[in-house]
Amino acid sequence: MNVIYEPKGRAREYAPLACNLYMGCTHGCKYCYAPACMHKKPEEWHQAARARGENVLALFERDCARLAKERADDEMRRVLFCFLSDPYQPLESELHLTRRGISVAARHGIKVDILTKGDGALIEQDLPLMLESQTHLGITLSFINDASRREWEPMASTVQSRLNILRKAHEMGIYTWVSMEPVIIPDEALDVIRQAHDYVDFWKVGKLNHNKEVERNIDWPQFRDNATALLDSFGSRYYIKEDLRKAV
Repeated sequence: MNVIYEPKGRAREYAPLACNLYMGCTHGCKYCYAPACMHKKPEEWHQAARARGENVLALFERDCARLAKERADDEMRRVLFCFLSDPYQPLESELHLTRRGISVAARHGIKVDILTKGDGALIEQDLPLMLESQTHLGITLSFINDASRREWEPMASTVQSRLNILRKAHEMGIYTWVSMEPVIIPDEALDVIRQAHDYVDFWKVGKLNHNKEVERNIDWPQFRDNATALLDSFGSRYYIKEDLRKAV
């Protein structure tokens, strides 16, 4: 089993390489695509998280060693933690798979990108390690009103917790980025940019997909224009995902 793999399709816009150390996710996000990918019912996928096998870290280290051996001197492909499950599940406080995974990758010269909406206190414990290993910390954030967040991401961390950890990481010198996807309430997404632009190094902005009832009520070209104009006004670096770039 390869733990590190090359994402395909839309996922490729996020990272050239990725891994999943956990399976299942207790955040319970209503827009989650993972249950469909894994042919699971949402309630089953969100009921609990578990390690992806007892030897997942050993397999991850094997993959890191292989990548380090095969890598050209100028090839700096980062590995994303994670696509199917949040790397900062509550279970991370017991298993520390993410923390240990970052350390394993660092030993082999492999750089890591984190993408999470997990608990800020849990993430904060690993900030010194992220700084030392040149890990990039990404936070999923498209709401500014925590009531909206609670409706769509009921068991994930609060908006304020995510803003706080971004600011703290940035102040420490850690590269920070925000995954602003899916956008569900455009005005709130724009307010996130206004609130956090000072301590976010890079933005990835994408639309909502697979929810026609909500999608059809949003003027995506207008949101795209507003978001790019706002990001440009702050001198922010950003990437507009293909679905949003092509929206009409």
